[in-house]
Amino acid sequence: MVILGIDPGIATMGYGVVEVDKGEFTALDYGVITTSKDMSAPDRLVKVAKGIALLNEKYSPKAIAIEELFFQTNRKTAILVAEARGVILYSASLTKARIYEYTPNQIKQAITGYGGADKNQMQQMVKILLKLNAVPKPDDAADALAVAICHGQTGKFQELARI
Repeated sequence: MVILGIDPGIATMGYGVVEVDKGEFTALDYGVITTSKDMSAPDRLVKVAKGIALLNEKYSPKAIAIEELFFQTNRKTAILVAEARGVILYSASLTKARIYEYTPNQIKQAITGYGGADKNQMQQMVKILLKLNAVPKPDDAADALAVAICHGQTGKFQELARI
């Protein structure tokens, strides 16, 4: 099963495409979609939407896993990230993939076994689980891979619980 993991953002949106087969994970692609502060908000959101569409077209994921927002102190940034997340959810809903959302603590728990894991612990586990030679860079891409792995670890249980 191919899973697209997304770490939402307006300046930098991380993505990670993972294939899971019989409990084994393989990274197919990862990276970031970036927008400039000099772009208008609508143009930034369109670029994010187009990025999701291109990833869907290229990989046809069965599931799209998105990290839920956590509280941010800067209101302006929080609003822009929330808008980007809305565009991401909308763009994902136009695909044939099912959409799943995970909190940062759920992702940490699925990857490391501890909901309070720090960034370094998360990155090292992503590297190990995907059998990579180095920690994926930039951090947003590593976070998106973690979201995809989280779904690969827990998504089966969600499917069983659906009525």
